[in-house]
Amino acid sequence: MSKWRMVIDLDKCTGCGSCMAACKMENNIPIVDSKEANEGGVLNWMDVITQYHGDYPNIEVDRLPKPCFQCDHPPCTKVCPVRATYLNPDGLVAQIYHRCIGCRYCMTACPYTSKVFNWYEPKWLDGPYKCFNPDVSIRMTGVVEKCSFCSHRLMKVKEDAALEDRPILDGEYEPACAEICPADAIYFGDAENKNSEVYKLSRSYRASRVMDDLGLEPKVYYLSKRS
Repeated sequence: MSKWRMVIDLDKCTGCGSCMAACKMENNIPIVDSKEANEGGVLNWMDVITQYHGDYPNIEVDRLPKPCFQCDHPPCTKVCPVRATYLNPDGLVAQIYHRCIGCRYCMTACPYTSKVFNWYEPKWLDGPYKCFNPDVSIRMTGVVEKCSFCSHRLMKVKEDAALEDRPILDGEYEPACAEICPADAIYFGDAENKNSEVYKLSRSYRASRVMDDLGLEPKVYYLSKRS
């Protein structure tokens, strides 16, 4: 079984937010107005966390793109009373939206705060937000949503590979955030393929994982900035 892995190079990331925009369009993520945003109702499957270091005027700004960390030992799956979130055969943490009862136990259990709750009736503005992706469901209010590494793309790639009787090629499957990044800061691939770029980068001296001491085995690695 392939173990998909993401590597984000913080030395390349400019914090432009293209990954966030691509994620919203790819996964039919609803928008919220200013009132709902002020009440904490913003839905972002991919977020960019801004960190400030130092004192004015010598302040350094770091930006940390944050998807779901797709843990190998995810705590969210252990607390869901209806098994709406589970670890699928591809090693990804999946959500069954129609099974979710909105108890938000999974959100409480996730140390990375990678899940969001849809408090409001979904709505989209005119224009590009009407261009729904037919491969991704439209979620109703009252469910927990999260990044899926664009797993619908994986399904298509697996079908093509099966029809051609071959393995999935390195780089053939990648989520929208990795595809759109203008700085090529997001790498994605099969962690069990020793020839893949993601396998090599995740073993770099610059590579680390957030809160790795928790033992959750997240699949997202960060490459630190070069000194």
